[in-house]
Order: sequence, then structure tokens, then C-alpha cells
Amino acid sequence: MQFIPQDIIISPVITERSTDNLTQGKYTFKVDKRANKIEIKKAVEALFAGVKVAKVNTMNVKGQLRRQRMKQGYTASWKKAIVTLAEGSKTIEFFDGMV
Repeated sequence: MQFIPQDIIISPVITERSTDNLTQGKYTFKVDKRANKIEIKKAVEALFAGVKVAKVNTMNVKGQLRRQRMKQGYTASWKKAIVTLAEGSKTIEFFDGMV
């Protein structure tokens, strides 16, 4: 199935751990559940000019149990990708002010 880069990268993940990883050149994104590592790498390189990706780690994040009064349910499951940039690669401008 062919995706366009905007369909693969859904949003950046901004947490305390992900901002700590920025100094190591690791960026965290919420991605489409059907996308594989090769498609994620191509999407990041296409969306952010001058960026070279060294490796991509992916994980499926299980939805959490949430309760409201007497009803309970689960939040949606999603896929997370941690993208490591190559040495000498340009940084992603969106994350520059967070370090």
C-alpha cells in the first residue's frame, strides 16, 4: 500500500523522555500503524529537508484503561517510532527550541 509522507507521520511525541533523547539525535513520532520502518525512514527524509536517518525503532503502544463513573473503556492503540539521525545530519527545526 502506498502512503504519502503526511499520512505516515501523524504527530511528534513530546514527553520528558523524548526531549532527553534529542541531545542524542533521536526524535519520537506517532506514526500510522500499518507503516513499516523503511516507509517511516523515507517519510522523515521527505518531510524534513536535509535530514538523513540512520535507523528507526518502532513499537506498538497498547491503549490504556480509562474509567468515567461506572463505565470503562480503552484509549486507542497506536504506533511509536524513534528515529535516529545520522552523524552530520541536519536537525529537525520543530524540536530545536525544546533542548
